[in-house]
Amino acid sequence: MQLNGARILIECLIREGVNIIFGYPGGSVLDIYDELPQYGEQLRHVLVRHEQAAVHAADGYARATGKVGVCMATSGPGATNTVTGIATAYCDSIPMVIFTGQVPTGLIGNDAFQEVDIAGITRPCTKHNYVVKDVKELAKVVRQAFYLARSGRPGPVLVDLPKNVLQGSAEFVWPEDVSLRSYNPTYRPNYAQIRKVVDALYNAERPLLFGGGGVIMSNASEEFRNLAKNLSIPVTCSLMGLGAFPCDHPQWLGMLGMHGTYAANKAVSNADLLIAVGVRFDDRVTGRLSSFAPKATIVHIDIDPTSIHKNVNVRIPVVGDCRNSLIAIREHLAAREPLPWKERFAAWQGQLDEWKQEQPITWTPGETTIKPQEVIKAVDKITEGKAILTTEVGQHQMWAAQFYSFTKPRTLLTSGGLGTMGFGFPAAIGAQFAFPDKLVIAVAGDGSLQMNIQELATAVAYKLPVKVVILNNRHLGMVRQWQELFYNHNYSSTNMEAQPDFVKLAEAYGAEGYRIEKPEDLLPELEKALASPNPAFIDVVVEREENVYPIVPAGAALDEMLLV
Repeated sequence: MQLNGARILIECLIREGVNIIFGYPGGSVLDIYDELPQYGEQLRHVLVRHEQAAVHAADGYARATGKVGVCMATSGPGATNTVTGIATAYCDSIPMVIFTGQVPTGLIGNDAFQEVDIAGITRPCTKHNYVVKDVKELAKVVRQAFYLARSGRPGPVLVDLPKNVLQGSAEFVWPEDVSLRSYNPTYRPNYAQIRKVVDALYNAERPLLFGGGGVIMSNASEEFRNLAKNLSIPVTCSLMGLGAFPCDHPQWLGMLGMHGTYAANKAVSNADLLIAVGVRFDDRVTGRLSSFAPKATIVHIDIDPTSIHKNVNVRIPVVGDCRNSLIAIREHLAAREPLPWKERFAAWQGQLDEWKQEQPITWTPGETTIKPQEVIKAVDKITEGKAILTTEVGQHQMWAAQFYSFTKPRTLLTSGGLGTMGFGFPAAIGAQFAFPDKLVIAVAGDGSLQMNIQELATAVAYKLPVKVVILNNRHLGMVRQWQELFYNHNYSSTNMEAQPDFVKLAEAYGAEGYRIEKPEDLLPELEKALASPNPAFIDVVVEREENVYPIVPAGAALDEMLLV
């Protein structure tokens, strides 16, 4: 069957199970847009208002579903506008395929109108990328792109599409199998290494299970939970791992790291065995590397061998899929003589319970002003922890992580590695498309929200009931906090008082707007706003100079926390 390149692309997407694509049209991709209407709801296109938002929306869709997110932009500035979103997905290992238009192959390298080497620009922040030079290669390239995006350690893959390739014709042949000689992820762990993990468990007295985003991305949350519960091992997670273990369980210690809990940071500093599953050991988690888990035998389970020993030297490396590795540990444990695990670790659990009790209360409810922590706790109470939360980046992100009850995976969608302001709102749009019947809430700061605020038009156009809870402190809050604590209160360029009226702005777009300024109005107004079937901005005016605690200063050890 002879098809033009645009039709070949769309047929490939449908065979890959894609039913939604986020994008913004332009000259070099008009052939694709010319074909899209023929497919109707079979392949739905969502018109965003900025190409960066298209990538974030596809990212949010991927995080919420576990499927490959797909987005599209035209050449030149359209392509370069995707770079921040691509880097965001790359840092957090999110499976995505990004299609960009390109000038005809004969003009590449000639400084043609809207030509840019997007493959070269994105090479450091994609898992792989392609420039398709021949329409006959298009189906094979698309097949490989999706395979690479979802397999092994997931990540974004970019496919650059010259205009003449989209206009050319070829016989459409769908490659059923994908074989890449230089790419063979290790899914099954080495069983000798698994035996070492089990031996370490039998010798441990103060074990700690540490989960990261890899637990969620590999759909290993159930195995992760079962291992912890069956062996009575206390659990902590990174920001990206929140939801992998229920936060209402007595073995849960809270988030680890710079803004982690007192108990979690004390636990990792005193554990004699640390089993890290699907983590990167980034600097926000480890604090001073030389002081990280100083008493522990460290086990690191990850499908990406380059992540192991990258930041932290580990005693027992396990290369393999997180879920397969946890299953292997369970099977090896079943073949060994059982121990009374709960009694064995009772003293350790007692110490952890003491640290939980010792953790200072670092905030008090406001009498005349609303504290930001209260807002998150109110959202948690109203939703009973059942909403999908996305966040922007800053103080509000940390308060959401600390005070919302994440009990299931894929319910916190946040930019962890890159820390991208402007991520949360379009990511919420992507998640709402994935789950139209679920409550999706974007927790935002008044600074971050304005990075992609234009996407309210997208939410209104598609009648998405996305709610944006704005913790409005009229500051770039996290930067202001660092200026207070570490720069002698030199508040340089962090005052955001010159901001729009978010309520009027929401109404101008055709959405609902709410403003909450008094503590006594917080719960009833939030309940009213969150129950609305329409998109809404909920502008909560909070204490201007409230800080996030605990905080581990840069270069300090995890147990050197500032608590107030």
